[in-house]
Amino acid sequence: MKLSQFKFNLPKELLADTPAKNRDEARLMIVDRKTGKIQHKVFKDILNIFGDGDVMILNDTKVFPARMWGNKEKTGAKIEVFLLRELNRESRLWDVLVDPARKIRIGNKLYFGENDLLVAEVIDNTTSRGRTLRFLFDGPYEEFKKALETLGQTPLPKYIKRPPTPEDVERYQTVYARKEGAVAAPTAGLHFSKQLLKKLELKGVNFANITLHVGLGTFRSVEVEDLTKHKMDSEQAEILVPATEIINKGIAAKKKVCCVGTTSMRSIETSVSTDGFLKPYSGWTNKFIFPPYDFSIANCMITNFHLPESTLLMMVSAFGGYDLTMKAYKEAIREKYRFFTYGDAMLIL
Repeated sequence: MKLSQFKFNLPKELLADTPAKNRDEARLMIVDRKTGKIQHKVFKDILNIFGDGDVMILNDTKVFPARMWGNKEKTGAKIEVFLLRELNRESRLWDVLVDPARKIRIGNKLYFGENDLLVAEVIDNTTSRGRTLRFLFDGPYEEFKKALETLGQTPLPKYIKRPPTPEDVERYQTVYARKEGAVAAPTAGLHFSKQLLKKLELKGVNFANITLHVGLGTFRSVEVEDLTKHKMDSEQAEILVPATEIINKGIAAKKKVCCVGTTSMRSIETSVSTDGFLKPYSGWTNKFIFPPYDFSIANCMITNFHLPESTLLMMVSAFGGYDLTMKAYKEAIREKYRFFTYGDAMLIL
């Protein structure tokens, strides 16, 4: 497959920059791979589709307030610092992106917050935009973490031009988020309300929590026409034994095993046994899934509507079939579905 095969015209007004009024009342497109049938529903209608013994795989990563604003020493220039990952807890080392990158050199100091609550020194250049910062903080780790949270903003994607609101703090997070470490939300999971999860549980649906800390690599643009030459950034994943037991029981019983989101799908496809079951896993994954691809674990998938030429659209096309997926996307545009982070959902059966 080539990059140009994933081009389509997406009207700007279909990019959702605010969440639906209620999580579980976003629109839902249901795509049946066997019949090619496309239906239009509301997200909470999944209650009519899943039942006793079915499995849903949820990514329980939690987004931290990763976007900070600092001032450069001497010049006072305003610098955006986007925290990517903690490299060393004791040394307060962080992998970050800086903007504008051209102004930041090794040895520069950055000051954050009133009375310079935090000070950081640039100690390494990792990429053209990336840097390694050492935060100069003498207090206990808990105080340092609290300072980061005070100074940080909810890291809404760049296409959302408005500043984050208190509503974003809650809504740019799944209701089942547990393990902090993501710089972007696993968006398919944003549609689940606590009430909907409870109702599914009462119907006998089993939930398997796995973790993939979403990094910016998921959204990095593909710059090569030949998809085999694209390299994904690595992201940290963890699949514990209890989750594998729930999922493997569902596979063995030939139940619906539904992956909620592309991040969950990448995680489980990273750790498959030779006989098609899921193994525990702890480590990093840079798995890039695009058509053609044989999926081993899930037989259905919930996902949002993704951007043209994105690795997320490529994975969805691999799962739903390229032709059917592109047909569904054309219909989504015609029917004015909302796209991307705060957008509507698709269920592929």
